[in-house]
Formats: sequence, C-alpha cells, structure tokens
Amino acid sequence: MPIHPYIPNAVPEVRDEMLREMGISDIETLYREIPAELCLGRPLDLPAPLPAEHDLKQHVQALLARNVSCDEYASFLGAGCYRHFVPAVCDEINSRGEFLTAYAGATYSDHGKHQAWFEFQSLLGELLEMDVVGFPTYDWATAAASALLMACRLTRRKEVLVPRNLSPDRLLTLRTCTRSGADLVQVEYDRVDGQLDLADLQRKLSARTAAVYFENPAYLGQIEARGTEIARLAHAAGALSVVGVDPISLGVLAPPSAYGADLVCGDAQPLGVHMQAGGGLCGFIASGDDPRVMAEYPTLFETIARTVRDGEWGFGWATLERTSYDLRDQARDFTGTSTGLWAITAGVYLALMGPRGMREVGEAILQKTHYAIRQLASVPGVCASVFQGLPFREFVVGFDGAGKTVREINDALLARRIFGGKDLSREFPELGQSALYCVTEVTPQADIDRLIAAIEEVLQ
Repeated sequence: MPIHPYIPNAVPEVRDEMLREMGISDIETLYREIPAELCLGRPLDLPAPLPAEHDLKQHVQALLARNVSCDEYASFLGAGCYRHFVPAVCDEINSRGEFLTAYAGATYSDHGKHQAWFEFQSLLGELLEMDVVGFPTYDWATAAASALLMACRLTRRKEVLVPRNLSPDRLLTLRTCTRSGADLVQVEYDRVDGQLDLADLQRKLSARTAAVYFENPAYLGQIEARGTEIARLAHAAGALSVVGVDPISLGVLAPPSAYGADLVCGDAQPLGVHMQAGGGLCGFIASGDDPRVMAEYPTLFETIARTVRDGEWGFGWATLERTSYDLRDQARDFTGTSTGLWAITAGVYLALMGPRGMREVGEAILQKTHYAIRQLASVPGVCASVFQGLPFREFVVGFDGAGKTVREINDALLARRIFGGKDLSREFPELGQSALYCVTEVTPQADIDRLIAAIEEVLQ
C-alpha cells in the first residue's frame, strides 16, 4: 500500500508495529480463516492510480455525468423511495455542523441534537396518533421486521401473516431478519380490489398466529379499506395487528391507530428527505403507552426531564440498558447504526407543514394520481388501473392489450427522457404485463400529459 497522508496507519513502520503487537509477521495471516473458494487468488485488475487530486476529481465527475436524474427526466417510479417536495429549510437545518457531522453522543456533547430527535418522535407520534415512537431504524423493512419480532415476544407465538402482494424486497428483508424468531406465512390478496383477502386470512389465522401485518397504502398502491375488520380478526385469534404506513398519506387517511393497530411501522423518507442512492431512508416503530410493549422495543427512546434550573428542560436517551448497545448478544433484538439525521429532517418537515400542510400534500397527490389514471384510460390497449378501489400515489397499469412488453415500453419511454413505471411482470406474473406507476405532488401535469402522448406514440 502506498503511503498516503490521509490514510491512517499507511506508514510501513506503523503497520509493522501493529503486526508485532498482534504476534504475526504477515498481514495475510489475518485472512487465513476465509475459505479459499471465496478468495480471488490474484490481484484485482485495477487501473493505474491517479496521484493528482484534480485528476481524480475529473475522473469521478466524468463517471457521475453518465447518470441521469429525475431533474432531467420525467419520473413515474416509486415502489419504496419517492420524489416529494423538500422545503429548503430541511436541507438548511440538516446540513448544520452540529447535526450533520456528529455521529452520536450525550446531551453535554451534542447540544440540541437530542431535543431535535425528541421533537421528531413527538411530531410523528401526533401524526400517527400513537403515544410512543422509537428512535429510527435503517428503513421500513427493518422497522417492520423488528415490529413483528416484538409481536412474537409479546404473544409468545411464532407465526406471522403477511400479504402476498408485499414488496419482494421488503419480504426478503423480513424473512432474513425474522428467521430465528418468526415463521412468515403469506395471505392472498383480492384480485379485484388489491386488498387483503379476508377469507384467506380467516383460514390461516390460528392459535399460532402472533401478528397480522398489512400495509396502508399497500405496495401496489391500494388503500386498505378493511383495516378495522383485519384488526378485529387478528385480535379475536389472540394476535396483534401490525400496520406499515406511509406517513405522507396521513393528511388525508386515518392513522392505523383509528382502525385497531397495536404496532405501527413505516419510513419517514417522504417527509422532507431527498431520494438517494442507497440512503435517505428512515424506518420507525410506534405503539401505545404500554410498558410491556415499550420493553420490547429494540431501539432507543428520547426522553425529556426537568433540570436543576427552573423552567429548563433536558433531553437524552432513556432505557439504554434494554437495547443491544448494553445487552449485546443477549438483547431481544438488534439495533445498529441508525438514521438520526433523517429523523431530524423529518421533524423539520412536520413542524413546517403542520396539519393543514399535510392535508394539502395528500389532496394534491390524490388529485394528480386520479388525473393520471383518467388520462391513461384514454389510451387504447392500456388498463389504466388494474385494481378497483381507491389508490394513493401508486397504481398498477396493465399493458396486456398493448401488444408490447413493459420492458419494451419502458425502453421506448427512456429514449424519450421518461422513467416509466416499475415492471411488475416478474414480481407478480399473475398481473400479466403490468407496471407500478407513481405520481406525487411534485409531478407536473405537463409531465403526465407528455407520458400519455409518449405511450400513445410507442403503442402505435
């Protein structure tokens, strides 16, 4: 390894000293536990190094210039990460040094950060109409996995029922994270309206069921109108109702607490956080103020307390001893690197928007979604909405009558500077050639009209 001023321990004398301290003579000794079949067996075929910083900068900029973003192309992609309006104040506050650069710390070293986290939990709890919100997890999928494991521990059961029209990526994370503590069983969805099939749910509920998990809106965009009935059936079987929710919808939809949810999870990314490649997600778990439930949270809590100075409040961690930070391998669940910066950002967004702002955003999304569906319905060979009922932000478009595959259509749209909907033909083959289209409050009417004209041209 060349000596580099910004790479610690690159000096040969320092590396040799570290090796002697470990009692070995060669760095390769540290890698002998790796099975031979997993080793490449030769040096990587890498280009020559760029020693000059300006050369490296130009090289990286050239690579980045090959990317295309939603600023240049019209986008109708969603499926888990969304392009919503981000007020300038969100970026202004989350880029402040005391928030952006500090990884973690106590109240005496991170002035203001703990209060910002407390405000996030309070504002999100008000939106969800839940008493308790834990510190954020990595994303929705990990939050859902922990919520389901909480349900298993609370009920002392292992079976969890989940909808079959769940996001395949989310389902994979759920299976991976709950493998040792829960058995996942899929429940069919109604092919007419896309909602959970209550008859199949009743057949699969049993004394082994710890929880029934569903999402509202669902992965395929449908609003689950039978949430109260699902919760009633789950409770009658002694199971908990766990609901995954998108908080951006709660300005126009009732929160899960209104239809019997015991645990709520989701992702705060739509609340003022930009789409990012591999980041920007912020999962959360919420519940009522039940000490037995709170004891099962894998995440930290922010709390508030009076100080010795009259009228002053302090903010800090609570019940640290029940998490994997203290209990390590004996913890009930794992909590690792969290997404505190995005929690602060979401808190800023909620404080800025307020109830009226959230309602206006939800109404704008509904209006633009239904405008897009109406316009698509005018295109011959296109089924503008595969499912009956009310969708929010996303909807499934069928192309079986179009004479082209979704891939062919999307390739043609890409050539016209449009990101088409996500191809569902492999994830849900029973839906035929179909795609998941997404419209948000920042989707201009002109982009929707351009999409319609482009699809008509492609299908001619």
